[in-house]
Amino acid sequence: MIVDRQGRRFRNLRISLTSACNYACTYCVPDGKRLVAAQDELSAEAMARGVEYLIEAAGIERLRITGGEPLVSPKLERFMTAVGQMGLEDISLTTNGQLLAKKLPLLVDAGIRRINVSLDTLDPVAFKSIARGGDLTTVLGGMEQARAAGMKIKVNMVPLRGQNLDQVMPLLEYCLDRGYELRFIELMRMGHLARDSNAFLQQFVSLQQLLSLIGDQYEYLQANAPVDATAVRYEIPGQGHFGVIANESVPFCRTCSRLRLSSTGWLHGCLSSSNRHFVGDLLDKPRHQALPALQRLLMKALGDKQEVAFSGGATIMKIIGG
Repeated sequence: MIVDRQGRRFRNLRISLTSACNYACTYCVPDGKRLVAAQDELSAEAMARGVEYLIEAAGIERLRITGGEPLVSPKLERFMTAVGQMGLEDISLTTNGQLLAKKLPLLVDAGIRRINVSLDTLDPVAFKSIARGGDLTTVLGGMEQARAAGMKIKVNMVPLRGQNLDQVMPLLEYCLDRGYELRFIELMRMGHLARDSNAFLQQFVSLQQLLSLIGDQYEYLQANAPVDATAVRYEIPGQGHFGVIANESVPFCRTCSRLRLSSTGWLHGCLSSSNRHFVGDLLDKPRHQALPALQRLLMKALGDKQEVAFSGGATIMKIIGG
């Protein structure tokens, strides 16, 4: 098992099934152009083999399927069928929800019981402005169907000053009423926001600002969370929970256990590092040849992790998932 001097190791793998997306959110793609699938994306079989090798080489326990938008990928069914047989503790999926109702039977059959839905507003006009694609009613309907199917749902919201800050309380109330757990995600200095600090600061909403807004209406208590959790979690007694992934305000780098595999075969050990390590060529090799080389690359990827706090990165989040 590969462990660094801070006792960190890779437990959680996030795999970007495709870089393609049917949205072009303002905080992710500044030019409004939707990303499409890369020409050199790995096959479903190669990606599944990558997961299998990483379970053995790194001790991966939990898998989250991301994108782009994973539900647009034609590889989804074949990939999920394969990884569902690998004995992982947990397999979950992050989606924008636009195709959730359509793909729900597939997800249920594949054993997915937990999803995160990215949703930044309940206002249809603001939704179109931020997402630059999709339809709010369709997303909300898909979430209701997933809830009825017994899925545990978390909602991911990126609060943005000047765009959707007025939606913090309506979205929290909406989630509390339905048993969804809302996660506020502080804006990250990635991609174009890493290069333009003014744009970042103009939009950034901190943990304390969020808690101040929520505290005006609700009493809340800090709740327990796993040691390597990214979110600071809170309970509103008798009503439910919410969390804040406070990357800027409360850095979680010291306990980070996440590893990312891109759809084109690159390992990313840290979002704050521009380093990446190509493993695509290893996935066509037999296990006895691939694993030693993979372990060497994993040591480098673990060494890429920040020791204290995220310092920003040029990588575009949509390419490697959340």
